[in-house]
Amino acid sequence: ATRDSHQRLPVTAGRPIRVLHVGKFYPPVPGGMERILQLLCENERPGVDSRVLVANLERTTVREDLAGVPVTRLASLGRIGSVGICPTLPFWLRRLGGDLVVVHEPNPVALVSVVLARPRGRVLVWFHSEVVRPRWRYRLLYRPFLRAVLRRASRIIVSSPELARHAVELQDFRDKCVVVPFGVDTERLAATAEVRARVDALRTRHQTPILLFVGRLVPYKGVDVLLRALHGIEATTLLVGDGPLRTMLETQARELGLSRVRFLGEVSDTGLTALYHAADLLVLPSVTRAEAFGVVQLEAMACGVPVVSTNLPSGVPWVNQHDKTGLVVPPGDAAGLRQALHALLTDRPRREALGRYARERVGREFTLTRMVHLTSELYREVLGDAPYAGSVGA
Repeated sequence: ATRDSHQRLPVTAGRPIRVLHVGKFYPPVPGGMERILQLLCENERPGVDSRVLVANLERTTVREDLAGVPVTRLASLGRIGSVGICPTLPFWLRRLGGDLVVVHEPNPVALVSVVLARPRGRVLVWFHSEVVRPRWRYRLLYRPFLRAVLRRASRIIVSSPELARHAVELQDFRDKCVVVPFGVDTERLAATAEVRARVDALRTRHQTPILLFVGRLVPYKGVDVLLRALHGIEATTLLVGDGPLRTMLETQARELGLSRVRFLGEVSDTGLTALYHAADLLVLPSVTRAEAFGVVQLEAMACGVPVVSTNLPSGVPWVNQHDKTGLVVPPGDAAGLRQALHALLTDRPRREALGRYARERVGREFTLTRMVHLTSELYREVLGDAPYAGSVGA
């Protein structure tokens, strides 16, 4: 493995590595980035002492212990997009510190805070996705801080080789990039007796094949394209998630005469697991590279559900392999999406074969155990405690 040129700081023998994760939010706030952060922190122990620093949804700072993970939620003055504005973040970065500070990006407030606070410990950047913003605003307000933190970072973690290959801002730092595929907690997705009862109720209620979408109702998710694709599709479409486009999308569904579309909003973990097991297909119709991976693809695949997703320059089609775990169509192509949905909904043997391979692929490549192991080994490599077993320079 390639070594960076910084002085090595060996970890004290017998002591857990102290890691401060800096994210946008933390569960129960929903989101794929938030869920990955939670899985890491709850499962890195005992070799890693993980702590979390994120924004609160309120104007108060709250410190709490969640499943053994110390979480500090900082007072927020409001939000810009999906990011909380926390003026005290630089202070808390310096106060909490750690052997390692892991910045979960995109997170402009965290980037500015790292530059200002210069926290103790090595910095790693977990690069979840690219930022898709107006060019002038990005270059003026975001890019300088991102590049400053990427220069300081000992390693940059990406969830797929495709993200490292296509992300513009990573091209000057490819030698620092390390691929750690996201993993899912398959135990949480198990078909328990309660889940099976809910699945039976869902199938009895709808009496048709079930298409499932899970995600925030925001422009890059492409739900408007999905709604246009549903004309003539004999299925019930269940949309899980909320967001600023919900009212507009509900209006669009009514205007298109889509009587079998249901907007479910946020659901419980058990409710979501039941929906995965009840679904015949998961559809992820995202239209921009802001969709860098699609954790919901893994969750559906772990339940034996094939996926229809889009051919984005990101990790999305790397996860869902065309004609192996599902189908991949051009982004923004309602006709192509309709054709793919129809092809699988009318061919149950093919659908089931794709679902079986999807479940096997998750078990080989995308387990929680593998994600935590690779991450923990990377921490030790950065601190000079051990060589990294994975590959550096994605």
